[in-house]
Amino acid sequence: MNRTTTIKILWWIIALLVILDLTIIGTILVRNRAMGEEEIAIVLDEELPNPLTGRFFRQHLGFDDIQMAQFREAHRTFRYVANDLIFEMDSLKNELFVELNSLSPDTQRLNILSEHVGSHHADLKKITNDFYLNLRTICDSSQCLLLQQAFIPLFRDGTLNRGRGYRWSDSTATAPGYRHRYGRGGKSE
Repeated sequence: MNRTTTIKILWWIIALLVILDLTIIGTILVRNRAMGEEEIAIVLDEELPNPLTGRFFRQHLGFDDIQMAQFREAHRTFRYVANDLIFEMDSLKNELFVELNSLSPDTQRLNILSEHVGSHHADLKKITNDFYLNLRTICDSSQCLLLQQAFIPLFRDGTLNRGRGYRWSDSTATAPGYRHRYGRGGKSE
């Protein structure tokens, strides 16, 4: 073969490879876009049967297209902030554990890290509350009941009804004979 024929063949091979690459990239982008918000979820407990996905809200709560658009907007805001908080809490917990296992743990540093974890956890609960209230405004009365069921795992951590006889009463956990910072039985003094 002469040199010009070889160069033409190489150019055709390069063009085919570029087309193949563009096709693969396009397929990946289209597939990711099709999955979109309906597949993305905040899963705080991987054993939960119903993660907070768009698919769940469309299939189980029966959200229509307008409700889904509102869900996506609320979920997008919630997801970004929640993921950041969860990541930061995990990092702080790792630092806590490393400090606890150091040769001479610094209790002041442990206390500061613990306060930061608590602050992040409080922030996470606040944005979860806002997310829930946003979703509740777009639900009809039958969907509100299903929404409650979907969010129960985020507000019950399995520690109730263990140990000291905790029970749910008027939306507060109370412990007979147990005094905590809000006084007896969860009521503020």
